[in-house]
Amino acid sequence: MAFRNGVMFEDFFPAMVEKLGAEGFMKELCNGFRLLMDREKGVITCESLKRNSVLLGLEGISDEEVMCMVNEGDLDGDGTLNEMEFCTLMFRLSPALMQSSKELLEEAIISEM
Repeated sequence: MAFRNGVMFEDFFPAMVEKLGAEGFMKELCNGFRLLMDREKGVITCESLKRNSVLLGLEGISDEEVMCMVNEGDLDGDGTLNEMEFCTLMFRLSPALMQSSKELLEEAIISEM
């Protein structure tokens, strides 16, 4: 369990990967994306995130916080999150998954030598 900006954060992603497997976990991430996206545009916008954040228990989230979340994951600078950007952001926000990814990358590099 970690604290982020004064909020307690517990990383459940590793347990989800263990229970669902990699493919099942990715399906769940994609389901999360579809839950938050703007249906007409097919991406997560600040407006769709704010509107749908209630489903995540984030009532009262400020416009500034929403914009910060979108900007954090917006890799192409278009002000929205496509599915790949959303999944990448979710991985980056999981300290345990990032550590596992780092270890796998190091193993792959060593085996290539």
